[in-house]
Amino acid sequence: MDNHTAYFQKQRSRLLGLAYRMLGTPADAEDVLHDAWMRWDAQDKNRLDDPEAWLVAVTTRLALDRLRHAKVERAHYTGPWLPEPLIETSEQPEEQAERTETLTLSFLVLLERLSAEERAAFLLNEVFDYSHAETADMLGITEETCRQRVHRARQRLRQDRPRFTSDAQTQRRLLERFAVALEQPTEENLYALLAADAVHVADGGGAVSATLRPLYGAERIARLYLQINLMEQGHQVQRQLHVLNGAPALLTWADGKLVTVIWIECNDDQIVSLQVLRNPAKLARLEAVTKSQAGTSLH
Repeated sequence: MDNHTAYFQKQRSRLLGLAYRMLGTPADAEDVLHDAWMRWDAQDKNRLDDPEAWLVAVTTRLALDRLRHAKVERAHYTGPWLPEPLIETSEQPEEQAERTETLTLSFLVLLERLSAEERAAFLLNEVFDYSHAETADMLGITEETCRQRVHRARQRLRQDRPRFTSDAQTQRRLLERFAVALEQPTEENLYALLAADAVHVADGGGAVSATLRPLYGAERIARLYLQINLMEQGHQVQRQLHVLNGAPALLTWADGKLVTVIWIECNDDQIVSLQVLRNPAKLARLEAVTKSQAGTSLH
């Protein structure tokens, strides 16, 4: 491996994290990295004062172009759109700080509410810790414009952030209780786990059954899972806990096929929101990887 290839590989994890946070889809993020590599390979490296900044700028601009097109497509998506989980095969300790909260599905869903331009400026400045001047240079805008975009993004995210906070340990505990309740569900034991104003958002992509709009209220969500339990009758169902996108997630398998992944937000003792991924196209890569990994099995 030559020095220029080795340098790109050293930056790859960071660039992939940026592209994924921009797009919410691993395949698109990988495509962006491939295009960035092609441009890097063709670039005269001796003319670059700051190779890292050049790579980040190219990756961001490529992701911006894809995101603008993706937003048009997502406007016509069947039902709610949720990001596809990022499957990481290695962990870099120095990147843990920028990997956890800003990789959760809750955070990625919030980012969807920003314009493509606001999203890019916010991620570079707030998540990847580039200054306003550096971010502006990467995006080809003035520093004042950059400050405005970051400020607007920060305000919008602050307004839309959930009113509750929960740590991974609490999420895991409530997911375990939820999984147990799903084994022999009653409206009462499900209702007890859900906040009265809980919200349920499911992404089936039009390919499988899923609620086409957010479902509000503990009673309605409890009834939904009673219905799901009836549909599971006669199938071999297994549930496992994994950590996906920096947060605990409950995976449900039916007859050896991954059919559902659930992430939650909660207060101290109740689930406040459920983000449910059922789109088979988004579960395919995860299914292949998790079959070779051991999760916490909940029968």
